[in-house]
Amino acid sequence: MILIIDANILIAELLRQRGRELLRNPQLIIYASERVVDETNYEIQKRISRMITTGKLTQEAGTDLMQAASQSLGTCMITVPQIEYGYLEIEAKERIPRDPDDWHTVALAIHLDAAIWTQDNDFLGCGCPCWTTDTLISHLKRIS
Repeated sequence: MILIIDANILIAELLRQRGRELLRNPQLIIYASERVVDETNYEIQKRISRMITTGKLTQEAGTDLMQAASQSLGTCMITVPQIEYGYLEIEAKERIPRDPDDWHTVALAIHLDAAIWTQDNDFLGCGCPCWTTDTLISHLKRIS
């Protein structure tokens, strides 16, 4: 199954053991736009730093989580540069009017004729199939 992953899903799943395992599922071929990967790198560092500062993680646990997230980010998906899907910017922005900043994900989904893995309702009605994490997990269990 080919999926285009949204930044919010990618960030959330990289911070969970279950999520990192899901990202490595051999039945999934996951693509992410260059922008999503950049946003994810920034947000992961910020969130782990906040968890350390607030005492939810020790420095060592934070370092371990950062390494695990970075490794998964580098190996579990294919990053696609904007030059490959940028020609679809106008159409993608028209398809996601409530949050046009997410046009990269929609454009990549159109370009690859693939579904979007997201929890963000702004993607509903964009003309691309959307999978939530729960429905994806259920589907993968069913076909295994």
